[in-house]
Amino acid sequence: MIRSAAVIAASVAVSAALVLAYAALGGGRYTPTPAADPCAPRQWRSPDGPQEAIEQVALSTADGAACDLGVSREELVLALGSEADLDHFADEHGVSRGEAESAIRDGLVRAVDDAEQADAIGGATAGVLRGIATRLPIGFVLTVLRGASSLLPS
Repeated sequence: MIRSAAVIAASVAVSAALVLAYAALGGGRYTPTPAADPCAPRQWRSPDGPQEAIEQVALSTADGAACDLGVSREELVLALGSEADLDHFADEHGVSRGEAESAIRDGLVRAVDDAEQADAIGGATAGVLRGIATRLPIGFVLTVLRGASSLLPS
């Protein structure tokens, strides 16, 4: 009986210590990680292939467009899912579909320029991406931004 009381007391003490340590380390409050500032410059890293280069271009495009539109990159990325998502985004944020498309296209051109200057992509790929950004329907642009690197030359 005395032994079981000691085990219970030790268990309570360990539990209390865990709760106190958790609270002391900030576990008593929840603060979500803030979204990154889309207007802050990003450093280009050396990609390990075309898929990673396209991924960097897509993230940089989203940053540039989000900065232009005054929204978070995460909000804009959700709008890149489809043309219907882009329409919903434009309505929700009080911009026209044309303004949203223009911000995405401009963001892609800037991202391609930055990637080419950083030697993350070659001139041929940069030319293809600029052509996509400026001449093709927005649905195709959205497909490229979702990572369709198979559409581009190696």
